[in-house]
Amino acid sequence: MKNLYKYTLGLLMAGASFLPANAQLGTVKEKFTRADTLRGSLTTPLRTCYDINYYHLDVKFDVDKKFISGNVLFKFTAVSDFDKLQFDLWNNLKIEKVVYKGQELKYTREFNAVFLTFPKNISKGSKDEFTVYYSGNPTIAKRAPWDGGVEYNTDSLGHAWVSTACQGMGASVWWPTKDQQEDEVDSALISISVPKGLKDVSNGRLRKVTDLKDGYTRFDWFVANPINNYDIEANIGDYTHYEGIYDGEKGKLTMDFWPLSYNLDKAKAQWGLDAPRMLKAFEHWFGPYPFYEDGYKLVESHHLGMEHQSGTAYGNHYKNGYLGRDLSGTGWGLKWDFIVIHESGHEWFGNNITSKDLADMWIHESFTNYSESLFVETFYGKQAGQEYVHGTRMAIVNDRPIVGAYGVNKEGSGDMYYKGGNMLNMIRTIINDDDKWRSILRGLNKTFYHQTVTYNQVVDYISKEAGMNLAPVFDQYLHYKTIPILEIMFREGKSYARWTSTDAKDFAMSVKVRVKGGDYKFITPTKQFKPFELAGATKDNIEIDTFNYYIGVLVE
Repeated sequence: MKNLYKYTLGLLMAGASFLPANAQLGTVKEKFTRADTLRGSLTTPLRTCYDINYYHLDVKFDVDKKFISGNVLFKFTAVSDFDKLQFDLWNNLKIEKVVYKGQELKYTREFNAVFLTFPKNISKGSKDEFTVYYSGNPTIAKRAPWDGGVEYNTDSLGHAWVSTACQGMGASVWWPTKDQQEDEVDSALISISVPKGLKDVSNGRLRKVTDLKDGYTRFDWFVANPINNYDIEANIGDYTHYEGIYDGEKGKLTMDFWPLSYNLDKAKAQWGLDAPRMLKAFEHWFGPYPFYEDGYKLVESHHLGMEHQSGTAYGNHYKNGYLGRDLSGTGWGLKWDFIVIHESGHEWFGNNITSKDLADMWIHESFTNYSESLFVETFYGKQAGQEYVHGTRMAIVNDRPIVGAYGVNKEGSGDMYYKGGNMLNMIRTIINDDDKWRSILRGLNKTFYHQTVTYNQVVDYISKEAGMNLAPVFDQYLHYKTIPILEIMFREGKSYARWTSTDAKDFAMSVKVRVKGGDYKFITPTKQFKPFELAGATKDNIEIDTFNYYIGVLVE
């Protein structure tokens, strides 16, 4: 959710009256370094040689010193024969040792990459493990979640309040990991030790609380489902807990809520309304909540929020809208809590379905932005939902392509939110079958359940299920910053149409047109002028559906 947050802050600083809104993404970089490649590459043999299966994080937080120490167990399956692999840890953190079968291993470091050499060849198909012991002062978040790391704060009563937020920059900012979205562990145990009197809330289910007799308490949380590593979280504070049950599509889903102790009543009022409404809307549109085994959880955070799987971080101050503001300017955005809805929407798009490369963050953010309008539609009607998504266009800047550079851990334009959401609403309009559209959204979550995916997998699936080639539409809106212009020309009693300002190969897109006051009909222009039939149409009375289509129009 990071890009949207950063973009929103920029508008605020510019004094804009409109306030748009999401994880650390957003700095434009035209040149990439070896450090970028080491971090972002999906294809280096030192990463592809092993499939990470399981992590056990065992980390102690010395809050006063802003210091962490502990170890991480890596369990993996060898994908090929190898004797050397890469994992990741920011170089401001010290590796104490790496232990394999009771023996300390040799390693080298380059930027934030660590290269580990084994004493003998590890054979393809074998299962093995090693443990990294480390310590240090992790990067302190300057303005989480936009500029993330570990965030140290105090609550209004002076209790320590600490959290992690590391989307984009990566989990290796605070713990050793194979830091790429493509390879998710099947499960994880998260053991966080905190000063006595505080609580830690992490992902999954709380298995055990242990008094360590040294002034610390350890909280063991187990995640039973695949999880991408930037989602793994620590939230440390003076929390209290209450729970609920949602009768969902797969049965009874546990709902756990962790506000600060003095915000219990506010949380019950705000979360108690919108969390069940969110689940009702999104299970209808996207299918069952993807992590019944781990439950659904909201955790109060000092920062605005993050989509941490089965433990959504929430910092919207128990207000409707985005910090009390309507991102669409329509009024519909003030009827619900933006962070509860948007961040929870990522459980389906971002956590259930995860892009292999950060360049395809649109798969997370465009669908989740669009989920907001589907939430509005569920409770206030289709017209309201479409008014909401249309209203967010004021935040689109068309500055650069939405898809970023591959292999260098680089996201694209922040337009992945509002432009991406409008693109999806437009594609729904093109398909012109709401039942089919819903089946496509649910089918995505079923077909790619708990998987990492590529651009082509998502686009090809939607085209196949829609029964039409939508690839050129996705291509134009995601790979190029310009939007298509529908040019309509009337000559000698005939009407012609074509698309201009398009870079996508073989671009053609159906669009709805009508004579003013009449019914819409679809025409399908290409890049060349072609005649179309619309009885009684003139340049003065023709209307194009620019409410549902994010396009430019030129009529002559």
